[in-house]
Amino acid sequence: MLQPIRSLALALVCVFLFGVNGLSQSTPQAFKGAQIIPISGEPINNGVLIVENGKITAIGDENTRIPRNADVHDVSGKVIMPGLVDTHSHIGEGDGGDRSSAMHPDVRIMDAIDPRSDTFYKARAGGITSVNVMPGSGHLMSGQTVYLKLREANTTEDMLLYLDDDKTIYGGLKMANGTNPIGGGGFPGTRAKSAAMVRDLFVKAQEYQAKIEAADGDESKMPSRDIGMETLVEVLEGKRTVHNHTHRHDDILTAIRLSEEFGYKLVLQHVSEAWKVADEIAEAGVPASIITLDSPGGKLEVMDFSNKNGAVLEEAGVLTGLHTDDGITDSRLFLRSAALAVREGMSREAALESVTLANAIMMDIDDRTGTLEKGKDADLIILSGDPFSVYTHVEQTWIEGQKVFDRANEDHKKYATGGYEVYRGQVHTHHEHGMEN
Repeated sequence: MLQPIRSLALALVCVFLFGVNGLSQSTPQAFKGAQIIPISGEPINNGVLIVENGKITAIGDENTRIPRNADVHDVSGKVIMPGLVDTHSHIGEGDGGDRSSAMHPDVRIMDAIDPRSDTFYKARAGGITSVNVMPGSGHLMSGQTVYLKLREANTTEDMLLYLDDDKTIYGGLKMANGTNPIGGGGFPGTRAKSAAMVRDLFVKAQEYQAKIEAADGDESKMPSRDIGMETLVEVLEGKRTVHNHTHRHDDILTAIRLSEEFGYKLVLQHVSEAWKVADEIAEAGVPASIITLDSPGGKLEVMDFSNKNGAVLEEAGVLTGLHTDDGITDSRLFLRSAALAVREGMSREAALESVTLANAIMMDIDDRTGTLEKGKDADLIILSGDPFSVYTHVEQTWIEGQKVFDRANEDHKKYATGGYEVYRGQVHTHHEHGMEN
């Protein structure tokens, strides 16, 4: 009888020792001395942030306990805030629908993303840790967007931000109205026709959805598979968000009208004339992802653009985020966009949220990122000073507890300071960009 007991005891000891050894392989990271801006609460002066296994395990003042085996980073005089979230970007050198038709809900920009593109290093240099990569806006529907966590990756799959347990949804659907999708060759010729074409396709999607529901799991009764319709059904079921490029106030209202008619989740993108219909946007309960511009130019439909959009939308009670639309606004200057919004009347608190939490909510990833809180992904940036100072630099970018950008690394610094030719058309191996954490 003693032998089985001894065997069991030995097994328990082995499990314990294995577990201890396993834990020892994951060294906690402790950041101390910085002002921490958690977004979810008031700034913490002389704060402490503990990271372990890619997650935030503690955040607090100087009295916060630091694990004995932690790798301690003294960041006194610096500022730590959540990694930035960009709701609208075109990094990754991907593309979407072609000119064969005005609507391509079946197209997945994921299939065209280059995971080794140096544009990702540019974004990391700007403190961006999560991003919604879009196909273009020259179509009514240019395809499915992709939500990415900008980890060092060998494949696009390594960067995906999945929204469902089955790992089938990892983005939204890009739509556009106004001037961009108007043209010949099967494209609409007017704004009214644009809306009619979208409406007609969603009606077909509702019919496809009804056939699936009527089949009730009987494969013999299922309609023939249509991957474009499948995407639109995901939109109708709330699994996939529509990100709608729109500028003029009447186009904004059309985008809202269509979303209400078919009941899908909508994020308004750009909304150059949002200041004209801020109350209507608020009443619809639709979030707005806006852009700030610091130079004139562009198309006629944005001639009434105003950098006061952020302040006006905030006052109206609209969930408001900022985006880069890179390369319209450089990813490296994302924080400057928020600073410009503050200059035009947006509160500091809302501006900080506009590049972090608000955008995470729009992408349905706020349970993982967007704030510095215990249990969330350790996505953070270390700044040399105040986030909205023109003299401030992003010194380090961390994603899930891994350092992916360090301005002190000369190979990385060139992506923060160099001209466009630094990264345009160049591909490097991860070994060349390797980091010591």
